[in-house]
Amino acid sequence: MRRVLVLLLLFLSSQTEATVPFTELKRQHFPPGFIFGAGSSAYQVEGAFAEDGRKPSIWDTFVHTGRMPGQVTGDVASDQYHKYKEDVKLMHEMGLDAYRFSISWSRLIPDGRGSVNPKGLEYYNNLINELLSHGIEAHVTLFHFDLPQSLEDEYNGWLSPKIIEDFTAYAEVCFREFGDRVSSWSTVNEPNILPLMSYDVGLFPPCRCSYSWVVHCSEGNSSVEPYVVAHNFLLAHAAVVRLYREKYQAKQKGKIGITLLAFWLVPLTNSSTNIDASKRVRDFHLGWFMDPLAKGDYPVTMKKIVKARLPKFTKTESKLLKGSFDFIGLNHYSTMGVEDYRFTLRTKRLDYITDVSAKLKVWRNIFVSPTEEDGSSFEYLSQGLPRLLKYIKQYYGNIALMIHENGLGLVDSPSTPLLMEAADDGIRVKYLEQYMGSLLSSIRNGSNVKGYFVWSFLDTFEFGFGYMARFGLYSVDFEDKHRRRKAIVTCSFV
Repeated sequence: MRRVLVLLLLFLSSQTEATVPFTELKRQHFPPGFIFGAGSSAYQVEGAFAEDGRKPSIWDTFVHTGRMPGQVTGDVASDQYHKYKEDVKLMHEMGLDAYRFSISWSRLIPDGRGSVNPKGLEYYNNLINELLSHGIEAHVTLFHFDLPQSLEDEYNGWLSPKIIEDFTAYAEVCFREFGDRVSSWSTVNEPNILPLMSYDVGLFPPCRCSYSWVVHCSEGNSSVEPYVVAHNFLLAHAAVVRLYREKYQAKQKGKIGITLLAFWLVPLTNSSTNIDASKRVRDFHLGWFMDPLAKGDYPVTMKKIVKARLPKFTKTESKLLKGSFDFIGLNHYSTMGVEDYRFTLRTKRLDYITDVSAKLKVWRNIFVSPTEEDGSSFEYLSQGLPRLLKYIKQYYGNIALMIHENGLGLVDSPSTPLLMEAADDGIRVKYLEQYMGSLLSSIRNGSNVKGYFVWSFLDTFEFGFGYMARFGLYSVDFEDKHRRRKAIVTCSFV
């Protein structure tokens, strides 16, 4: 019998009427079949970057140019490629129902298309089988930022419609080889932030932009490319879902969806301009993908502002997109305040940022030092999740949802180094307890949430931050060549 899930009851916090007291939470309080899990992604944990036939992804190329803080790389990362059996044992000991991970496209199909790598196939089969042998479901993401470098070199990756065919062929290999044992598929992770980071400001690979106010890019068109990439993400997603539904789902009985970054957004003040700005940002942030997926077209707000720079769907594409999910995954970390901001000094600049025309203020940073925060702000912060879920229910119907990522990153500092000997993690407990209590209240109020995954199972290589921020339920000693794991307080499940 599965153990009751409680994330250590040693740390108590005040509760609002809207939040179920976390210290009273038990597995039976959640609906039957509700899934508790933790997550990771291939590049962030696997390591073994050049072993057993794997070829580079765009993230390998990016980090090897020394662009990360401290010039760190994911070459070894958490070394899960060699330590997956140990990790699955730890998952079982903590009582996880499911593990969410991604497949490295360039490990499975090194050139992005063509021959399948037998060693890559063997690794993912072994990982999935190990999970199932311990009673843990496999929840698999097909694409989590790490495009094969060969496809970027050949036709600029997600900028080209050619990616749709190659992504669908890659997905078919995954469905055919692993689908009989995979409970849940997510096509793409956070396609609503990657176009901004990679094709507008150029901070993430392939580092394309035409305005050098953040970084200098050698190529790019910030006015158009973010929207083209998002369009191709949507069409590739729809093609893969059609393939799965027509050829595999009836026999394999799995579910398929997509995972979006989803902040809750509130106006900084009650002024009409800030209220309008918060609605506008919501359309550009969540509606950018949710409207096509639920309704078949982009939000009216986006069409009015972006105009001819926003690609159009054909009637066939619109029909294919509408309803192309069994669930929507949400990666939710925080609430943001929104202030209207017109780029009066940059009137000649046209890009996603100027289209949105707003400043965002993070109400509560998700990266903290243990001495900087006592957790008192989490009670307010966690109320953003039920409001987000209510908004989705109101505007898109009571669709099935999964909280695919939710967590708090603790940052190493000279005064409070997060070494393996760190004994207590009360701050993160406060964060998780508030969010899980808010989630249960939302479910009792009718939100159709099917599962909750903590980010992350292990400390990982964090995109943009390297190893400075630690989200793991298990800490990893990145100074140790053996990448020793150690439980922290939040991973005690009873």
